[in-house]
Amino acid sequence: MNQARIGLLVMAALIAAPSFAHAQKKKKPAAKPAPAAPAAPPAGPPVDAAAAGAAPLPPAQGPTEIDADAPPGGAAPAEPAAPEGPTPEPGDLGEICKIDPAACPTMNLAEEAKKDLKEQMYAVQQIYALRYHRFEIQPAWNAISMNDQFVSHPGPVVAFNYYVTNVLAVGISGGYYFNNDSSFNFQTRRAARVAVPLTEYQWQAALNFTYVPMYGKFAGFSDFIFHYDAYIVGGVGAISARPIAVVDPDNRSFKWGDPKVDFNAGIGLRIFFNRWFAVDLEVRDYIFADKLEATSIAANPRDQNTWYDKSSRLTNAVQAQVGVSIFIPFSFDYRLPK
Repeated sequence: MNQARIGLLVMAALIAAPSFAHAQKKKKPAAKPAPAAPAAPPAGPPVDAAAAGAAPLPPAQGPTEIDADAPPGGAAPAEPAAPEGPTPEPGDLGEICKIDPAACPTMNLAEEAKKDLKEQMYAVQQIYALRYHRFEIQPAWNAISMNDQFVSHPGPVVAFNYYVTNVLAVGISGGYYFNNDSSFNFQTRRAARVAVPLTEYQWQAALNFTYVPMYGKFAGFSDFIFHYDAYIVGGVGAISARPIAVVDPDNRSFKWGDPKVDFNAGIGLRIFFNRWFAVDLEVRDYIFADKLEATSIAANPRDQNTWYDKSSRLTNAVQAQVGVSIFIPFSFDYRLPK
């Protein structure tokens, strides 16, 4: 019985032996010893091997380093030495100095770069043409009578303005008129025996105030920039006017009477070609109380007291004029730097 147990133990030991061998960790290979350094030559005078009749020894073999980037069959070429100083980048001032030495700056850029920047940024561009403390000479021509289809009042007009501020001016103006009765009105009166009272003007003068509320610029012809400003003008003055005899021209002949007080108000647009010359487009209304011709004929047509209408009528003479503006002095200085 004991022998059977012993045999079973021996058999189990034999079966477990291979499994135990596979479970063992693989041992690392032993490190190779480092190659020994060549021995130093003995002290004394060097011995010429060729002179001694001995064959030259081959060079000592040692660890060789391989450069993967080196071209095959030879050693890698040496890199050129970097030039002294910073390498100029494209657009650097160094390249400008090479091309044009005269344009090379003489300042020390390193010292200038250390200084604090005091940049002034303006949200609004400076006005192209300043008007402050400048005189304006404004000759013009009354081209169209806009609210009178029966008679026109062309004539020259001139104004002199002084700008107390950049937007406010005070000045005087005056004009002389040529009056043209339309042929249509004459033919209608003669054929239909219907007449409309008409008035002709001789001259006018006024004290004016001008205010410039806006200015700007626009592109013209895709190549030029035109600067402009819009202004409002108003004032008070006098005008000389008289009726045109259309009801009874055979007996009535009106004379120039006393000047009448008139008020004027208008708007204008000024387009600058340079800083002292501009073209003006203006529409102005002259308002005054006018005495018109009487539409009835009295028993005594020679009586001048019956020629006028008994009541005065408020007249609005709206004129469109075209002119130029000349500013004196021609040049000016900005108060603040640009």
